[in-house]
Amino acid sequence: MSNASSSSRRAFLATAAAGAAHVWIPRPLKGYSTAEVIAMTPVTPMGSGVSKWDLDTPALCVDLDKLDANIAKMQAALRRNKLDSRPHAKTHKCAAIAKLQMSAGAIGICAAKLSEAEAMVAQGVDKVCMTTGNLSPNKIRRAMQLRKQAKDFIQAVDYEPNAHDLSAAAKAAGVVADVVIDVAVGTRSGIPAGEGALALAKLVDRLPNLRLRGMLSYDGGAQHINTFATRKERTLKNIEENARTFEAMKKAGLNTEIFSGGGTGTYNVQHLVPGFTDVQVGSYVFMDMQYLAIGGEDGNAVYTDFAPSLTVLATVVNNRFPGRLTTDAGAKALTLNVPHAGVIGEPGMDYNAGSDEFGTITFKAASQTYQMGDRLELIVPHCDPVVNLYDYIYGIRKDRVEVVWPVTARGHSQ
Repeated sequence: MSNASSSSRRAFLATAAAGAAHVWIPRPLKGYSTAEVIAMTPVTPMGSGVSKWDLDTPALCVDLDKLDANIAKMQAALRRNKLDSRPHAKTHKCAAIAKLQMSAGAIGICAAKLSEAEAMVAQGVDKVCMTTGNLSPNKIRRAMQLRKQAKDFIQAVDYEPNAHDLSAAAKAAGVVADVVIDVAVGTRSGIPAGEGALALAKLVDRLPNLRLRGMLSYDGGAQHINTFATRKERTLKNIEENARTFEAMKKAGLNTEIFSGGGTGTYNVQHLVPGFTDVQVGSYVFMDMQYLAIGGEDGNAVYTDFAPSLTVLATVVNNRFPGRLTTDAGAKALTLNVPHAGVIGEPGMDYNAGSDEFGTITFKAASQTYQMGDRLELIVPHCDPVVNLYDYIYGIRKDRVEVVWPVTARGHSQ
């Protein structure tokens, strides 16, 4: 930096500091209660019976026929492979959909975060396995209060001091907390497989206010591996040490009723893992552009096991430029922009949601001429974060709104 620019920067900072003494600082304002915040929700959903094409946009929609078919197909496939399903609620964050999954035969649901589990239990979905550990004292206390409300609440642990903290908090709350050991597949979370994981399981088994239920081993990295053959090979290789750890727990006389993991990309592989009990499927209910690209067991480059039921409806707001359209669904409607959203019925269109409020479509040819105000239906890049952007989901059957579901755990990320 030159002397001149350095002097200039010092002069600016000095001026700013002097001016700061005269900045007006507002007095603290009264906060709002939870009920008041909920009442401030700015948009009321449109009601049942409305045509899908008349919805205000961007609108989050789910095709109910496809949703039902996806749930039924997954249950049937796992049943054939003698596995249970424990679907991940982080995908839909919606108690109504969780109840559909339970009614179809799921043994419970998974929750990624404690507040998500709390939201589900509050709506009567009380068989919840929380797959992330609770480390802070306040979260541990909240978890024990949730255990008092829901006797089938299970939580994960992967850290010895945390196990001691959980036991102490459970004792203070007057409960015995059900616990699974989170055994890592990869490096994202969990204790590495092997002796350390076995030692932690033995500790949990000894602690007076904890009840060991088994272990989790979720291989998130395997779910989006392209081609079924490669996905299968890597999944089975990645989890070999975890399976040995599970067998060691069994030989040690520990409770091994749960050996849970896997997901939508590996639902038809997990039954080949010795001792595996249930699959934490999530995205299969909705599907998205990420999953469509991984390829199926039939060798097809497109993953067609489950139908894309979740869409975002968007409106064309500009058609004035050749080979180009602008819509009202940008990053705030679709979150991720890679892969690009897919425009249903228009394989030649490329949809870029890089702008906050607007989507840009470029194309050489389209199936029709689009006017301003026309609607387009989009397959989302990745369903989980998209759902978290919306207050409600429109359930559509035969192009009409049949039901409106609140996104029960929207924003519940603690």
